Amino acid sequence: MPQPRPAGPAVGPGPGRDAGDPDAGRLALLLDSAFVVLLAAALNRYLTHHSGSSQAPWVIGLSAALAVAQPAGSWLDHHRPTPTGRRRRWPLALVVVLWVVLVLLAPSFAWCAVPLVYTALRALPAKAAIPLVGALTVLVVIAEVRLPGGVDATLVLLPPAVAALATGVFLFMARQAARQRALITDLVRTRRELAATERREGTLAERERLAMEIHDTLAQGLSSQQMLLQAAERTWDADPTTARSHVRTAAEVAARNLAEARRFVHDLAPAELADGRALDRALASLAGRESAESGLPVRFHLDGTPVPLPAAAQSALLRIAQGALANVREHAGASAAAITLSFLGDQVVLDIADDGQGFAPDAAGPGGVRGHGLPAMRARLRQLGGTLTVESTPGEGTVVSAAIPLEHR
Repeated sequence: MPQPRPAGPAVGPGPGRDAGDPDAGRLALLLDSAFVVLLAAALNRYLTHHSGSSQAPWVIGLSAALAVAQPAGSWLDHHRPTPTGRRRRWPLALVVVLWVVLVLLAPSFAWCAVPLVYTALRALPAKAAIPLVGALTVLVVIAEVRLPGGVDATLVLLPPAVAALATGVFLFMARQAARQRALITDLVRTRRELAATERREGTLAERERLAMEIHDTLAQGLSSQQMLLQAAERTWDADPTTARSHVRTAAEVAARNLAEARRFVHDLAPAELADGRALDRALASLAGRESAESGLPVRFHLDGTPVPLPAAAQSALLRIAQGALANVREHAGASAAAITLSFLGDQVVLDIADDGQGFAPDAAGPGGVRGHGLPAMRARLRQLGGTLTVESTPGEGTVVSAAIPLEHR
């Protein structure tokens, strides 16, 4: 089930977003380094002009505390993340309080606010970060106004402009990053769903393949055995010789069924096509065996010059011939049948015709199905780009035609 997407990108890092991220660690190191450099520069300027001031010890002490607190907070966030993965708020609060006190004592420390702006934007959600940035900016402007030498309009306008630019760029980049994370999450989820769908489709395809194989091999063999044994039972008292012949034939069918079952388990080609036997020979053998076992005369005819076919095409056509003859035997009431294999240049066509009672394809159920074999035939041919055609009229027999384009070999 698709997961709901987040309502909107957060500005802060979010749960677990920066923990262990080398890029986040490098950015924190850059911000901390800039903060310490600005702090040292401001302290140097202060001591140059106010070395004898009574506030100098406090300024030095606060500067030292800030030089330790800011990097320590970043180190804790990167190397000792909280269980929820969120940034600790108290290190930022401590740094801001120390900085505010320091700026009130010495306005020259105001420009240390630049790294603090980025730290606040990274640590807090937008609703809290923007007011804090605004308050820091106001304090910087007040500090600039308090500097000796009069009010410089540039120094009054520059802090708000820098703060607005920094905030806007950061929010834009944060939202872009959030969109990318959402996109990656969607792609990963879609990939997993696609993989699950492919697994389901593969399972269904394999189930369909197994159903076709069972129908075209084991089920047809069991049907033949049942007919032979029923015939033997009916004739056992009146004609024991014929009855024994039926039983022997049923035993031969059972042996072939067993061989097919073993090959089926090991996913091998049909026994008739084993050892590289050609399709036309396998169909001729099928016609002869069907004639001997069921008593239905089946004739095989080859039209055209045979060309090599892939194993999948040969197996499909042989299974279709077996299924069509099973339909003739069970449903048609025919006196004769014929198998024709034609190589027509651009396609190979297999026709199975009988002179039985026929049927109305349009009235025989979905797709004109008689029995249960035609859906399996269509499925086999569809995998090879082929088509199945059924022509039948009540009282005039049936022709089943399977065509496979040779370009799909």
